[in-house]
Amino acid sequence: MDKKQIHRELQFKAMRSSGAGGQHVNKVSSKVELTFNVPASEGLSDREKQRVLLKLQSRLTNDGALILQCDEARSQHRNKDLVVKRFFETLKNALILPKKRKPTKPTKPSKEKRLKSKRITAEKKASRKKPY
Repeated sequence: MDKKQIHRELQFKAMRSSGAGGQHVNKVSSKVELTFNVPASEGLSDREKQRVLLKLQSRLTNDGALILQCDEARSQHRNKDLVVKRFFETLKNALILPKKRKPTKPTKPSKEKRLKSKRITAEKKASRKKPY
């Protein structure tokens, strides 16, 4: 993953933010929308692209673009910094490889503990029954 190359591929669009804010919010475009086209990226290897497309499948558009928005701050520059930070965090999490699971068997004490708790529960439920 080449961070500088990816940063160059990011596209930004500023728009008016929604919500309360009085007259100021109606005339200032402080909301920032970041768009990153995953399949067309040159900063990611083919394997990384496949991983991102798979992991972020629900967050991508039909043509494979990731769109993030930020309108938390009143400043456009601050929102841009926040959305870029969030984007790289999302990308980093998508590229994490899960650890391979090593199959293990339950230990003898854990089996005994499980059986003991089952026996206690069974006795508790049996004692609730009416005698015949």
